[in-house]
Amino acid sequence: MAAPGFGKDMFSNLKTELPGQLPAYLKGQRWFGAKARELRGTEVVDFITLERDALHALIVMVKVEYQGGGADLYSVPLVSEDPGSKGEPGAPGKNLAALTVSGRNGGERVTFTDALKNETFLSLLLDGIERGLVFIGEAGELVTSHTHALSMQETGAAGSLRPRAITAEQSNNSVAYGDRLILKFFRRLEAGVNPDLEMCGFLTEKAHYQHTPQLLGALEYRGARGLRMTQGILQGFVPNQGDAWQYTMKSISNFYNEVCRNSVVGSIAESQNDAARQSIAAFLESVGLLAQRTAELHLALVSPAAATEPDFAPEPFDDKFQRSFEDALLELTNRVFGQLRHAQDGLPENAKPKVEKALGSEPQIIEQFHAALSKPIRAVRTRIHGDFHLGQVLYTGADFVIIDFEGEPARPLSQRRLKRSPLQDVAGMLRSFHYAAHAPLLASTGSVNVDDRNREKLSGWAEVWAKWVSHRYLDEYLKTARGAEFLPPNRQEIMALLQLHVLEKAVYELGYELNNRPGWVAIPLEGISKTLESSNL
Repeated sequence: MAAPGFGKDMFSNLKTELPGQLPAYLKGQRWFGAKARELRGTEVVDFITLERDALHALIVMVKVEYQGGGADLYSVPLVSEDPGSKGEPGAPGKNLAALTVSGRNGGERVTFTDALKNETFLSLLLDGIERGLVFIGEAGELVTSHTHALSMQETGAAGSLRPRAITAEQSNNSVAYGDRLILKFFRRLEAGVNPDLEMCGFLTEKAHYQHTPQLLGALEYRGARGLRMTQGILQGFVPNQGDAWQYTMKSISNFYNEVCRNSVVGSIAESQNDAARQSIAAFLESVGLLAQRTAELHLALVSPAAATEPDFAPEPFDDKFQRSFEDALLELTNRVFGQLRHAQDGLPENAKPKVEKALGSEPQIIEQFHAALSKPIRAVRTRIHGDFHLGQVLYTGADFVIIDFEGEPARPLSQRRLKRSPLQDVAGMLRSFHYAAHAPLLASTGSVNVDDRNREKLSGWAEVWAKWVSHRYLDEYLKTARGAEFLPPNRQEIMALLQLHVLEKAVYELGYELNNRPGWVAIPLEGISKTLESSNL
């Protein structure tokens, strides 16, 4: 049924006139994840109406089809502007921030802009979650819900907390409501429950894990034939000093400055190690705390509460899973090394020796994967974070809070919900430390500026820093998680499983850098080399 503020003719106009404008509009948005792909076409498949007083808004569900096959569903919230409020409406293709369609009965064109920049719209979303409202669309509906945790807070937050869009994210959008709440609004939707909603709900309401934001509510799109998709999640806002990557960059900066100040850039002698290690003593304490929080997360995911939830109950490794995992690793390795061969001539000169070494090690990598998965793994698989690195952890100034349980966005939702070894998360953090050590030597990171004359000489110290930090993290993690059923029964088997995941992560990173930052391929190439060397000891 047509909403009073729009009318059936407006909906018809949206369906017929938006598809021609959407390709340019989507390509101009930071959150659109397929800018490099050629679009075959777009289709408006549904629109949810949200209206209050002078607000006329829509959440438009857009099917995006690509040349060569494949399609995605994107959520595009739009708000109509007063025709006289901002001068002439933007013409399609000229103003990528606006879309226009014909008005009622062919009248003056109506301009639509991003509703997530409109405070009234954002307040309506929060009010809907608090009150459990349902917003009706042409083919589906937007259903809101809230948890017991929100009920325990003061009511009426929508009217008292001013919303503000957070501009740092890309694939999704986040909105802060004062200093109490944060709404993550997913742009690309997939059938099924989003792991971020699922994991945060379990950790908040079942496992009572204290070091992740509380889940307070959700937005869910429900379409025809039982289709359900997570549109957004509402969480408690965590005051912080930035993420753990930013915090780590400060430590790296101090470390490199200390090394350069003491004129020991070119040599790494035992007598110099003590002074250099002392310069990061406080950071190592923080790393130990981060490891403890990581292990506590994994212990929460095997707590008694998990046993009663089929989607969280631990499962043993078995032959079927291990064969499937090995096949996936073989496909990953063949694909990434094919990319490496194709791209090698155009890569930076300083990376080419590492490229040749890596290409020669491909059979060894495949053999490492086979050896690790051809014998029984005496541990259980559980739900894990799935995309764990320093950027997925907030630093509060005294502690760490783990965020973003969505998993690797490039993987299908079904894969992101699979149960795996928690050591995969550990491997992700170890690789993140390695990246943190080497990133400032490739380019300025904002907080770390390295003199060009020292970049090559500091590479040895980067490995030293990464080794110290990684050892501290792993020692504290295994100390906290000792005896957990997701750990194999002895250190040799633990390290074999961990090495498998570190090598997997480094190969995955190589593919990512080849596609996105070819100038950074030296970091995963070095990671592959170091991992193979350590596994041969």
